Formats: sequence, C-alpha cells, structure tokens
Amino acid sequence: MQPPLRYSPNVEVIEENEKEVVDELCDTFDTILETTAKDYGHAVRAVHAKAHGVLEGQLTIDDNLPPELAQGLFAKPGVHKVLARISTNPGDILSDKISLPRGLAIKVHDVEGERLPGAEGTAQDFVMVNSPVFMATSAKKFLGNLKLLAQTTDRMEGAKVALSTVLRGLNSALGKVGIETSALDGLGGARNVDPLGETYYSTTPFRYGDYIAKFSLVPVSPELIALSGDEVDASDDDDAIRTRVRKDMQTIDGTWELRVQLCRDLDKQPVEDPTVEWSEEDTPAQRVAVLTLPHQDSWEEDRVKQLNDEMRFSVWTGLAAHQPLGNVNRARKPVYEHSSGFRQRFNGCPIHEPNGTA
Repeated sequence: MQPPLRYSPNVEVIEENEKEVVDELCDTFDTILETTAKDYGHAVRAVHAKAHGVLEGQLTIDDNLPPELAQGLFAKPGVHKVLARISTNPGDILSDKISLPRGLAIKVHDVEGERLPGAEGTAQDFVMVNSPVFMATSAKKFLGNLKLLAQTTDRMEGAKVALSTVLRGLNSALGKVGIETSALDGLGGARNVDPLGETYYSTTPFRYGDYIAKFSLVPVSPELIALSGDEVDASDDDDAIRTRVRKDMQTIDGTWELRVQLCRDLDKQPVEDPTVEWSEEDTPAQRVAVLTLPHQDSWEEDRVKQLNDEMRFSVWTGLAAHQPLGNVNRARKPVYEHSSGFRQRFNGCPIHEPNGTA
C-alpha cells in the first residue's frame, strides 16, 4: 500500500468561473428559501430542511493513534460534547412517503486549534450523507441539479409521492443486477430506510493536518446494526421517520465509529471529483474516534428549536487542519453563509456557535 500523500495547496485546481457559479447557486437557493419561507411563515434550510431527530452525545478521540492519524482534532485523546441532527436532503419539508437520501450532521464542541477563515466559536462540524459519493462532479454540475429542484420546490407533492414509489421500484430492480443508482436516490428513489442503521460519508475530501482524507460514520453497536436496511412504513404518517427514530432512541444507546480514509494516490483518490469513490482496497477506512448517542428523547422541543433555528452546520466551521478541499467544498462556504444569513434575517434569530464549555 502506498504511504499517505502529504497535503499541499497544489492538490486543488481552481477553475476560472467559480465565482460566477457561486453567484448562480446563491440566486437559485434564494428561489428555494423565499418559496419555503413564504409557505411556512418561517425560514428553513435551503437543503436538509426536514429534521427527523436531534440528539446529544459525545465523541471520544482514540488514544495511541499512529502519527498519520493523530492530526488536527484527533491529535490528542479526549472526550467532546456533540450535537447531532438527522435529516433528509431537500430544501422543502416533504412527506416521508417521498423517500430521499439521509443526512447526519454533528457539531463537536470545545475543539482547540487554529480556526478556518470566518469560523466562529470552538466547534468542529461534520456534514455527511448516506452515500459514499457526491451527486455531481463539480459545483457547476450541481447547479444544474439545483435549478431543477428549485423549479419543483413546493409543487405537486402528490406527484412526487407517486414518482418516488416508481423510482424506488426501479432502484431496487437495478440494484439487484449490480447497477449503481445514486442518481435515482436524489430524485426520490432511495430506499426509505431507518436512518439510525445507515453509514454516513463526507463524500468530499478535507485536509487532515499534514494529509488529505475523507470521513465516514459507521454504526457498530448491535442495536444499530440490526436497523441497517430496515425500511420505514410511511403510508399513514408524513413524519414516519421522526416517529421511528424517536421510538428507537427511547431504548438504544447508539455507537458509531468515525473513520478516515487517507489519500494515497490523486489519480485513484481525486480531490476535485467527489463522484469518485475511494476504494477501501487502496486506502482502508481507519477508526480515529467513537461517537456515542445514548438513549434519549430525539424530538425534545427546546433542542429541536436550538438546532433547527439557532444553529447551522457547515463544513467550513472548524479547524484549519480540516480545511474542506475541492471545487464543491470551495463553493459551499459562500453558499452556506448566504443561506444561513437569509434564515437569520427572515426569522429575526441570530445563529449561535458554541464557544467554550459554557
């Protein structure tokens, strides 16, 4: 196996039109934000608007990590408070009859070290989905997908439910013959699975101190493993996922491993193309920490309000040692700031970032 590649600014290739693409992304997100805010009388996120559970727990950093893994947040062992939000990806709050990719974002508190530009507070955010790859090769390609989503925001929910049912059947059939179907997932063809049993991925690469890495969160406690692939019946409940997670978390003490894959070959593990899956044969995922979310009420009202309205999750909130890399991640910084700025203005509620143990 090749040794991990050391980080250098040269691993990123800046495209000439990135600012123009970001401007178009912000304009398109405005269409989604303004439409949903008008409908709900309240501004929600432009993506991952619907939460299914909000949880508290802790992240325990492994001790005795080898030098290439003991980087950034993971440079020294310790225990950090964590807030977690489980979601699905659209910018409008849809019935759970429409099955979509799952998201899991965690905010790790009290992280020491040099901050990323503009990163307030002392937290490190990880934003993940239950797919190992991103849906588009670049921010420009994602813009095309987003424009389509913006046109369908708040329209024809009944048609979306029907389409989702058809796409789930097609997705299942293609999966049985080994055809990857991530494109159908984002259109409503994802299996309507219990999010607690899923593995989550950063999809995009990040600086990992002296190296480059992708992250994943893998369920390891038996109760979570038992939920892997378990489908949620949403036929009679528009919030069936929330109901299921709330029931599950009354008794489950969930444990996930936070793992990293180190970039060892830019041809096999490219920085600028997040649609390429990093094969574990070439670069195995290695545990660096354990996330524990004990049994609790996953829809406690004060915590829901805190995470939904008073906080944001951004890959650009954190340490300089974990700088987001690649075209998609570069676009995320101004777009995230634009989206959260809209929420703050419309709701009259400032965003608060954790700043110390208090």
